[in-house]
Amino acid sequence: MTQITIFHNPDCGTSRNTLALIRHAGIEPQVVEYLKTPPSTAQIRELLAEMNMPVRELLREKGTPFAELGLADPKWTDDQLLDFVRQHPILMNRPVVRTPLGTRLCRPSEAVLELLPVAKLPPFTKEDGEVVQDNGVRRA
Repeated sequence: MTQITIFHNPDCGTSRNTLALIRHAGIEPQVVEYLKTPPSTAQIRELLAEMNMPVRELLREKGTPFAELGLADPKWTDDQLLDFVRQHPILMNRPVVRTPLGTRLCRPSEAVLELLPVAKLPPFTKEDGEVVQDNGVRRA
C-alpha cells in the first residue's frame, strides 16, 4: 500500500474531511496528530521544502497565540518562526498531507484529491453536506 501521511487535528473540520477523503479513496494513511506528537523543526523544514512554501504561509492565525506573540511582525526570521511552531504546535496550519505525488496544505479539504494515487473517485459528502466531485486530475 502506498504510504500517505496526514498531519491531522481531529478538532478541525477541514482536517477531518481531508482524512475522510483519503479513506474514501480506500487508503488508510499514517495519521499524525501533530498537537500530541509535534513534528520536529527538521520535519517541518522538510515539509515546507516539499511544498515550496515559506514558513509564514504555514502559520495559522485563528485560534492560536499568533496575535499575542506578535508573529505578523516581519522582524521574525524563519528560524524564529519555526521555534514558535515548535513551542506552540497549534500555530501549524492543517492538514498537511504527504503522498508519493507530493505534499501540500489541504485547504480546502478537496485539495487532497490531486495527491491521491488512485483513479477518479465517486462523489464524497463533507460533514457540512457539501458534495465534492472528483475531476480525476492528479499530479504527475
